[in-house]
Amino acid sequence: MSKDDSKTPYHFSVRTDLAVESRELLNESEHSEELDGIEVSMEELCDRKVKVTWVEIYNEAGAKAMGKPVGNYITIESDAMKENDIETHEEIMKILAKRLEKLRKLKKNAIVLVVGLGNWNVTPDALGPKAAAKILVTRHLSGNLPKALEGHVRPVSAISPGVMGLTGIETGEIIKGVAEKINPDLIIAIDALAARRTNRVNSTIQISDTGINPGAGVGNKRMVLSEEALGVPVIAIGVPTVVDAATLVNDTMDRMLSVMAEQAPRGSEFYNMLEGLADEEKYHLIAEILNPYTGNMFVTPKEVDAIIERLANIIANGVNIAVHPGIKTEDINRFISA
Repeated sequence: MSKDDSKTPYHFSVRTDLAVESRELLNESEHSEELDGIEVSMEELCDRKVKVTWVEIYNEAGAKAMGKPVGNYITIESDAMKENDIETHEEIMKILAKRLEKLRKLKKNAIVLVVGLGNWNVTPDALGPKAAAKILVTRHLSGNLPKALEGHVRPVSAISPGVMGLTGIETGEIIKGVAEKINPDLIIAIDALAARRTNRVNSTIQISDTGINPGAGVGNKRMVLSEEALGVPVIAIGVPTVVDAATLVNDTMDRMLSVMAEQAPRGSEFYNMLEGLADEEKYHLIAEILNPYTGNMFVTPKEVDAIIERLANIIANGVNIAVHPGIKTEDINRFISA
């Protein structure tokens, strides 16, 4: 950074792909009152092990405030996703399936295309391809289905188009080409996201009916996968597998300053200094410390390999249950391994 650049005010933007976190940021701002155009509902399931939050943005005022398109955003949160808790995982699959069915009612013979977005060579970004590999694909079996499956499954296809750095082709162009060929009634896109809070990394699933921007979580701008762009309704399923380093430092600093302010005598010079530290000053300090890594440094847990496998299994099986009306949780592994 040059001397002239250092004088330019630094505007730090908290990076998150989760609508529930965007709503939290809105609550923390000076405009914390309930805004027109946003409706939030929450429920706790499985003996409070799983929390489901439904955020609906239903007009342009809400979309502008949230920085997200008009539509529905469902967040499923559970620390059990990080653990080898098979029983809770099965319950999360059912919850995911039911929410998918609520977002989009499919006709009996609807064609579904599942897209696993991401780079299979980078573990935190491999969620999409790993989940796509576990989808029960049936479109190629049209007219030749085993009797056990007749009338119980829809024609489903799955692809993992890779990333532009591997293929040299815009991911959206690949998906659009495939969609024009097979003419699906619904596209389900699975991708890794970025979160604001570390406790939501690998423990949160977001479902939305507004499409998805591949690579947005790590700052890469690509063709948006939406009904407007592809001509097909798109449901996006994502899990935050990383947190932006600058965001992590900012939250840590907020907590640290809060604790220090509580311990400092109220009215003292030190207390007043902490209370008067503006957000812009904090963000500028963070940028200075992390420079030159601010724009491309992300953090993920060390056990991410095992967690991604579990998350891919949860999402794929939830999708399988949702798109195949005759398939139950107990049937999934039998059909996938067959």
